[in-house]
Amino acid sequence: MARESESGLPIEPVYGPSALEGWDPERKLGEPGGYPFTRGVYPSMYTGRPWTMRQYAGFGTATESNARYKQLIANGTMGLSVAFDLPTQMGHDSDAPIASGEVGKVGVAIDSIDDMRVLFGGIPLDKVSTSMTINAPAALLLLMYQLVGEEQGVAADRLTGTIQNDVLKEYIARGTYIFPPKPSLRLIADIFKYCKAEIPKWNTISISGYHMAEAGASPAQEIAFTLADGIEYVRTAVAAGMDVDDFAPRLSFFFVARTTILEEVAKFRAARRIWARVMKEEFGARNPKSLMLRFHTQTAGVQLTAQQPEVNLVRVAVQGLGAVLGGTQSLHTNSFDEAIALPTDKSARLALRTQQVLAYETDVTATVDPFAGSYVIEKMTDDVEAAAVELMERVEEMGGAVDAIENGFQKAEIERSAYRIAQETDSGERVVVGVNRYQLDEEEPYEPLRVDPAIEAQQAQRLAALRAERDQEAVDTALAALKKAAADNDSNVLYPMKDALRARATVGEVCDALREVWGTYIPSDAF
Repeated sequence: MARESESGLPIEPVYGPSALEGWDPERKLGEPGGYPFTRGVYPSMYTGRPWTMRQYAGFGTATESNARYKQLIANGTMGLSVAFDLPTQMGHDSDAPIASGEVGKVGVAIDSIDDMRVLFGGIPLDKVSTSMTINAPAALLLLMYQLVGEEQGVAADRLTGTIQNDVLKEYIARGTYIFPPKPSLRLIADIFKYCKAEIPKWNTISISGYHMAEAGASPAQEIAFTLADGIEYVRTAVAAGMDVDDFAPRLSFFFVARTTILEEVAKFRAARRIWARVMKEEFGARNPKSLMLRFHTQTAGVQLTAQQPEVNLVRVAVQGLGAVLGGTQSLHTNSFDEAIALPTDKSARLALRTQQVLAYETDVTATVDPFAGSYVIEKMTDDVEAAAVELMERVEEMGGAVDAIENGFQKAEIERSAYRIAQETDSGERVVVGVNRYQLDEEEPYEPLRVDPAIEAQQAQRLAALRAERDQEAVDTALAALKKAAADNDSNVLYPMKDALRARATVGEVCDALREVWGTYIPSDAF
């Protein structure tokens, strides 16, 4: 009896040559590192070097997070990935009334260049690659990172890393938006232009399906809506006067890895193939790097359980293996205790060790694309691709990703998928070990890591001291220049924004200046 995949597609008990009848391997596969990149974006993949092991971390104050980063580096992580608290993500200072109770809780609190300086103290920015999970205020954090680099004597053209900077998925699945879509897209185009001129090795956007998947999107929905957002960003940049090959090589993507290995591998292969075709046929990209879908993967937080949390070690290992077999460029493996609280030092280290075992104790890095030619993988890749393309065509019929967002299309589709998953879990049709099968009568006690609530008062004190010490006239002048640039579509707001941050304007003050000009986004279903 056939089973269904996470995307609702049939999985047959046995696959053979008939599954690929009429299948053209040259058109569908190509060679690793060559169009359509089904087999991976680089010819050698992990046979030359493993993926970047990038652990996502950040909590409490900049001082505490800095200590965690140094521990991760000492244990062999290859890249840092910064988690910011909700006030920072929403463009509010830690002493703002709306920030009460959230300071330092789900990430590190960054209010100004002073905090950014502490966050990366003793970490040479020309030696590490840093990813920052920040969206609406992404430009601010990037500029503060550049300023800290300058203070270290590191030229901007030597900085490497990524800002997530993907605001469209915030309207769909996550909610940490600030400005309406149109000025948000203008800000992203300004970032593309600024980085081309000033920080050429920086990945300017990480177009994310991860958060949609965490909200309940199926694998086909995840890549369909993510690639549709990517198309919108490319169109925005081209409309702003940029040549596609000037910015497309710096685009990157961010996907989830679930425990369903076969469909996840197929999903990654299908996504590469679709993106290469779109960039070549719709946008006329000529640089092969513009056709490459390079992506970071994080294991599925939504699949972690608070019940029997040690079982999450197994889940994460399986998920990480799926990401590697699918050809990811970098990987974050979740800690086993994340369904309970922030990871402890030990659990974060075990998560990194999981990647190291995959890289150095298995043979999956010995050959490029181990599943190529597999009847089941190639058929599932075709099936996922067809389902994703159908969804992308529906988005196009509505006028593109932004219009579809305004119509609530992606959100409604994801909610339907999430409801189906919840029904299957509640009925027991979908087995979740430790939750609806193989439960324990009594859970073992576990002592989670807790954030000190005094952090909020400490950040408020730092802000008070900053405002007392700085040159307020210089701050006011810089913020006025920023507002003037924001009102002029021909100006790039990042240059006056950098001046304001250098003058020690806070995250909240800079975002408030932009709110004054651009307004804030209120979703249509909020009424």
